[in-house]
Amino acid sequence: MRYLFAGGGTGGHIYPAVAIAKEILKNEQDAQILFVGTEKGLEKELVPREGFELVTIEVQGFKRKLSFDTLKTVYKAFTGFKQANKILKDFKPHVVIGTGGYVCGPVLMAAVIKRIPTLIHEQNAFPGLTNRLLSPFVDIVAVSFEDSVKYFKKAKKVVVTGNPIREELLRVKKEEGREKLGFSMSKPLVVSVGGSRGAEKINSTMVELLKIKDRKFQVLIITGSSNYDKVLEKVKKENVVLDDSVKIVPYSHEMQYVYAAADIMICRAGAITLSEITAVGVPSILIPSPYVANNHQEYNARLLERQGASHVILEKDLDAKKLYEKIEYLLSEPSLLNEMREKAKSMSRTDASYKIYQLVKTIT
Repeated sequence: MRYLFAGGGTGGHIYPAVAIAKEILKNEQDAQILFVGTEKGLEKELVPREGFELVTIEVQGFKRKLSFDTLKTVYKAFTGFKQANKILKDFKPHVVIGTGGYVCGPVLMAAVIKRIPTLIHEQNAFPGLTNRLLSPFVDIVAVSFEDSVKYFKKAKKVVVTGNPIREELLRVKKEEGREKLGFSMSKPLVVSVGGSRGAEKINSTMVELLKIKDRKFQVLIITGSSNYDKVLEKVKKENVVLDDSVKIVPYSHEMQYVYAAADIMICRAGAITLSEITAVGVPSILIPSPYVANNHQEYNARLLERQGASHVILEKDLDAKKLYEKIEYLLSEPSLLNEMREKAKSMSRTDASYKIYQLVKTIT
C-alpha cells in the first residue's frame, strides 16, 4: 500500500509522522511512503535523515492582520493546492495522513476532494488552527489528550491515541547515555533544550546560571542550531569558564541518549517533547513558549504540573537565580524526583503509533 504523509515546520509535526511511518514499515515491509513538506521547514533536513523521501509544495500561514502578505498567502495556497493535486495524481496514495503544520491544509483537502481516505493527528492539548479547520472533512481525527476531544465537535470520528514517539527513546539506559554524551555518573545532569529551533531566553538564562559558583551538577545546553553562535558569544563576552562538567551543543539527533542521561530536563512544553519526557520518565522544569498560537504550550505544561510530573516557570518570571533554586530544591529531594518520574511515566502512551496504524487500516 501507498501512504502519503503531510506535516512540517517544526520537529513537533515531523517526528510523529516519522514514528507512524516506521510503525507502518514494521507491519508492512513493502509499504511505499512519501512525505510532503515545504522547502523552509525542518522536514527538509529531518525526513531524508530518517530514510524517507520528501517532496515539497509552496504554502505559508495566514497573518492575523490583513496586509500584502495575505495576498501572497492566498496565492501560495492555490499554488500549493495545485501541487498537492499533482502529487496525489502521481503517487496515488491509498491513504493520506496529516500531522500538523500549514502544509496539511492543501494536501488533506485535495485528498478529501478526491475521496482518498484521510486521518489527521493533533499533538497538542489545544489543537492547531489547520487541524481544527480540516476536522469536519477528514475520516478520523486522532488526538493525544482527552482534553482535546471537545474542540472537534464537528469531526466524523475522534479517537484518543496519545502522541507517537520514536521507539529508540525507550531502549537506552542512564549509564549508556552518560557515556555517549561524555558525562560522569558521579554528579546529577541537568539538560536544557529549547526545541528544534532553540529558545533564546532559556539559553541566556542557562549561561547566567553557569556563573553561579559551587554548582553541584553537570550541565548540557542544547541551544538550537540558530542560537548556537549567540550562546558561545555570550559565554565569551561574560567570561564564563567552561569545564568538563558543562557541554554546549547546537542540536542533537540522538535524543534517546539525552533523555536517558538527564536527571532533570529544562525545556519548552511542545506536545512531542512532553510525550517523550513522560515516556522516558524524566522530571522536568517546563518553560512554555509565550510565542505560540492560543498559548497552547502553557496549556500542555499545566497538564503535567497538575499530575505532579513537572514544575512550571513562565518565561516572564524566568531568571538564573529562580531556576538555580528550583534545580537545587529538586536535586535535594530524591524521593520527590522519583515521584515525578513515576507520575511522568503514568501519563505516557507508548503504543500511540500502533493505535494510529490500526485506525488507518480501518479506512483503507
